[in-house]
Amino acid sequence: MEHIAIIGSGLIGRAWATVYSRAGHPVKLYDSAPGAVDKALGLILEGLHDLRRAGLVDEAPAAVAARITAAPSLEAAVAQADYVQENTSEDEAVKQSVFSALDAAAPPHCILASSTSTIQTSRFAGHVPGRARCIVAHPVNPPHLVPVVEISPAPFTSPEVVERTRSLQQRVGQVPVMVNREVEGFVLNRLQAALLLEAWSLVDQGVVSVDDVDKCIRDGLGLRWAFMGPFETIDLNAPGGVADYAARFGGKMHAMMKASVPPRWEGELVRNVEAQRRTLMPQDQHAAREAWRDRRLMALVAHKREQDRGHR
Repeated sequence: MEHIAIIGSGLIGRAWATVYSRAGHPVKLYDSAPGAVDKALGLILEGLHDLRRAGLVDEAPAAVAARITAAPSLEAAVAQADYVQENTSEDEAVKQSVFSALDAAAPPHCILASSTSTIQTSRFAGHVPGRARCIVAHPVNPPHLVPVVEISPAPFTSPEVVERTRSLQQRVGQVPVMVNREVEGFVLNRLQAALLLEAWSLVDQGVVSVDDVDKCIRDGLGLRWAFMGPFETIDLNAPGGVADYAARFGGKMHAMMKASVPPRWEGELVRNVEAQRRTLMPQDQHAAREAWRDRRLMALVAHKREQDRGHR
């Protein structure tokens, strides 16, 4: 099994450590903040017990957690690594510095991947001598429960590195999505941005409440989107498939949205949305609701796996 190094032990780093260790990989975990890794190891073990109760981990949690060990330095973390997953702050200068250090310390064959959600590979790795082994592997939060990983190489990234990254993600149970050329925000965030911008616009215009927007997704579109994407959805929503749907509704969709200019998320609009959300969920319940979200995701993932097995 490939040796994995995780740089950064925050929420995403912990989740990645879980992904790789539960797939059988030895993991080295490093964080520059004193005490951060020790705290992360405890939280990872707690999370593995939750996964075990949900039926999403076959081994004993302690056995999975034992594959994750703390590294005293970045250099020690990557010394024997075959693959590095970087999870430092979403700051281009920080990532450039980190990738310089990674490129200098990691073995020549080691892939250097970033979890960045906004910064293209060419922006944080174009300056390093080993830039051909650098790539984005952007997860969805939390990656140990939501398996999509956007793989976004730069023009200079080696095709072998792209394929090895895709293959690794597939083998550890993730769902790789290939981003064929660099684009701001990759793919998932652009799709999410389109929906969010329109959601805020509808609230700003007084068309609908914050809660009712969430109902439209949670109890409407989201039910289909839990097992189908938008293209499969429209393919099945017209008797003649996609071409039929385009002919029936394409003009209407364009007309519906042609005058849409999303408002800035600031001022009175933000205060309005914030007030509605705090009425629905007081801020002191935030952590408990996060835990609720993760439990619901675990149950959904377990259900989808069971359904997928039944339809093979």
